[in-house]
Amino acid sequence: MAAMPSPSMVRSGVRSGSCRPSPRNLTRFRVSSSSSSSSSSSSSWAPKLVGLCRATSKEDARMQMAVYVPPHPLVKHFMSIARNKDTPSAAFRSAMAELGRLLLYECAKDLLQTVDFEVETPCGVAEATFVDPSKPVTVVPVLRAGLVLVEQAHLVFPISRTCHLGYVRDEETLEASMYLDRLPKQFTSDDLVVIADPMVATGGTAINVVRDVLDRGADIKNVRLVCAVCAPPALTKLGEEFPELIMYSAMIDPELNDKGYIVPGLGDAGDRAYGTE
Repeated sequence: MAAMPSPSMVRSGVRSGSCRPSPRNLTRFRVSSSSSSSSSSSSSWAPKLVGLCRATSKEDARMQMAVYVPPHPLVKHFMSIARNKDTPSAAFRSAMAELGRLLLYECAKDLLQTVDFEVETPCGVAEATFVDPSKPVTVVPVLRAGLVLVEQAHLVFPISRTCHLGYVRDEETLEASMYLDRLPKQFTSDDLVVIADPMVATGGTAINVVRDVLDRGADIKNVRLVCAVCAPPALTKLGEEFPELIMYSAMIDPELNDKGYIVPGLGDAGDRAYGTE
């Protein structure tokens, strides 16, 4: 493995900052922060989704939450394995870990900051670009299912730390409550934060987690939300609450059922991943 530059070396290097992404190989959906509907029906959502994909101006674009759906064949492959109700628990968990790696890879392209150096090769001198070691990524998996999405985070982010949050959803009210908090007491506005939650259905948990991260000092421009599947009600709420948030999802499904599960979805990702169905 190539040696990473030390923080002291970074001071003499040239930094390259991150910016709001516009990757060519991603399908980009835009969710308006001004939408007032939170309906879970696919019929009410579909035309809004199509219409809101197109920002009418640069100002509108800045005030709309962006959701990126990578059209990569491996994303589709592992999603298909995870969707299949007959997939064994171990295979489901493996597929989710691969999905997480691919989604985190896409997320990293606009989030990570770099520094430029020159390195000596066996045959000469070459320009080199390293991930800035002074800008580690804080990975926040939402327990318990979020753990499987970040199993390979250390392979994607050369310098990172993992801080766990645990939420449980009341099956009657569909409201989420925290039972574990291992976030830092304080973030800085420069900290890079990636939140991983496999199923973003009603949006309640995701909103709580993003709000908690921001309340501790993080800047929304440096926060990313990564999920395997999301649904329109969650996107509407998140777009209203955090119009500058950027999301990465393997799939956007059309609706929720009366139990608040995404349809067709994956079922209960935590139960399926850990064999507790």
